[in-house]
Amino acid sequence: MNKTNYSSVSEFVFLGLSTYKPVQYFLLAFSIMFYVTIILGNLLIVLSVTFDPHLHSPMYFLLANLSFIDFCFSTLTIPKMISDLSSGHNTISFQGCVIQIFVLHVLGGSEMLLLIAMALDRYVAICKPLHYLTIMSPRMCILLSSGAWVIGLIHSVAQLAFVVHLPFCGPNEIDSFYCDLPWFIKLACTDTYRLEFMVTANSGFISTGTFLLLVASYIFILVTVWKRSSGGLSKALSTLSAHITVVVLFFGPCIFVYMWPFPTASLDKCFAILDFLITPILNPAIYTLRNKDMKLAIKRLSHQLLSFRKISLITHKRTSS
Repeated sequence: MNKTNYSSVSEFVFLGLSTYKPVQYFLLAFSIMFYVTIILGNLLIVLSVTFDPHLHSPMYFLLANLSFIDFCFSTLTIPKMISDLSSGHNTISFQGCVIQIFVLHVLGGSEMLLLIAMALDRYVAICKPLHYLTIMSPRMCILLSSGAWVIGLIHSVAQLAFVVHLPFCGPNEIDSFYCDLPWFIKLACTDTYRLEFMVTANSGFISTGTFLLLVASYIFILVTVWKRSSGGLSKALSTLSAHITVVVLFFGPCIFVYMWPFPTASLDKCFAILDFLITPILNPAIYTLRNKDMKLAIKRLSHQLLSFRKISLITHKRTSS
């Protein structure tokens, strides 16, 4: 990208979440605590699924991918926000802003497709249990995961292709703590009505359409189970409730940010905090606290790590002596 092609603005200034010092100190402590929890929770799921043979199944493979995306989602914005809150230097370079938008939409598009893949996994497991291992084979899981990343990449490239060459000639303040297309476009020194409509059509309608598709799939699963046996409905609902919660938490803020006709900065910021700090914590909590296999795997992994640490300490003492 040639900088002279699209802007005389070299950096953007984040207005952040608050200018009130006590609130900033609270947000700093809050962000650090939650981000550490996000790292530990999501990486613990990824490591447990990777190293525990009992979790080498399609459902946990997709769950590990979801945890990895959630970890990347938070890492894209929260460390920068923590740095800004602690240093007071709330700026990001033009190129850095574009890169942040690009990665944000790659991750967002990938997570949408991954949630669809997880819904497919639950449909096959509940409605076609005898064919589950045949349909959700390792090859199919890899194809679904790879397809999610490829489509996320295509979605992001399609978004940025229309906006990276916009002229920016003066206003450079973003009333948030990260870069995204709605605010980026509004700072351009040109008529952006068509581009704003394009962003809404691309991200907004895709988010809403995917959300409705997922809700319809869950309703179809529940109706199918209810027709077979009313007694199995409560079990299916219990199984799907975690997925439904994750879907609502992920798509709710997306639909609001891109589709709400009267956006307000305060609500945008609240939903951004929900997306980048709260949801990535709730995902591992939802899938681990209610899952016996995952809890047992985490215990086994913890014991292995403690054993490895003890062996390392004994080896170190012997070599030292």
